[in-house]
Amino acid sequence: MSRARGSKALGAFALERLLNAVPLVIGVIVINFLLVSLAPGDPVTALIGEFPAPPEYVERVRAQYGLDRPVPERMVRYLGSVVRGDLGFSFANRQPVLELVLERLGRTLVLMISTVVLATIVGVVLGVWAARRPHSGVDRGATGFALAGYSIPEFWLGQILILVFAVGLGWLPAGGFRSIRADYVGWAAVVDQARHMILPMLALSFRYMAITTRLTRASLLEVMNSDYILASRARGLSERRVLWEHGLRAAALPIITVIGYNFSFIVAGSALVETVFGWPGVGRLMYDSIFTRDYPVLLGILLIVSIAVILVNLLTDVAYALFDPRVRY
Repeated sequence: MSRARGSKALGAFALERLLNAVPLVIGVIVINFLLVSLAPGDPVTALIGEFPAPPEYVERVRAQYGLDRPVPERMVRYLGSVVRGDLGFSFANRQPVLELVLERLGRTLVLMISTVVLATIVGVVLGVWAARRPHSGVDRGATGFALAGYSIPEFWLGQILILVFAVGLGWLPAGGFRSIRADYVGWAAVVDQARHMILPMLALSFRYMAITTRLTRASLLEVMNSDYILASRARGLSERRVLWEHGLRAAALPIITVIGYNFSFIVAGSALVETVFGWPGVGRLMYDSIFTRDYPVLLGILLIVSIAVILVNLLTDVAYALFDPRVRY
């Protein structure tokens, strides 16, 4: 009975968080639209090019894409289109924005999820290892690694990795999503894409490994000195069991927070890393759309990324409620 009541409370908690996200999404759409619309530059100039064009042609192009309307009217129309599932039409790519973004989204998700998993596993293991031996050589090494990882920009690290492992040693490809000189199928294609993903994944995950390592170490050091941990040791439990079953579970909430934080910021960092490695994902599409002033694509990417971040925060809240039932009430 209590388990059913707990499941019901968790479902109500998740539904409440989901409903609270609706006005947040609307606010994100409005703010993004205003920021993009008021940004300097004219998309018509990018469409026509550097060559001089008759004013009548410029106005006709502007009217064709609805750019001759006032900003408030365009915003209301855009909100209505989003509600219908229409994110607009790409100026530069000549295709619907939703179709264009979904073509690239899978590659970005593969890179992002792999990065989050790698950063979480390595960061938690290093943080636990350092917390078990405070002030030792292992602890100092993990702390130095965390400091270096937090300080190095992703795009600079990506270029260093290319110079070392692609240009210098020739072990891995320098960029792209797959080999263009060979048509692999089956497992060979999977292996080929995995080899292309190693360097961008390392460049993107290094910073978040460092953040997870530092927070895991700090949380565990605080928890391992608490009274119930001392009581567990007094009952004769092994140090390994005390650490993994009691200490790490109690320190999980800050770690869950930083995982959600990492995912949100990986979305922003992926644009630079995808550009450095020529990874054909949403980040590279956003980078290209900024230069072509393809405003519908920018708005579509910002909307989808914002929804993804909101969903990750929702999952983080649900995970909080699972680890600590007091959060539900």
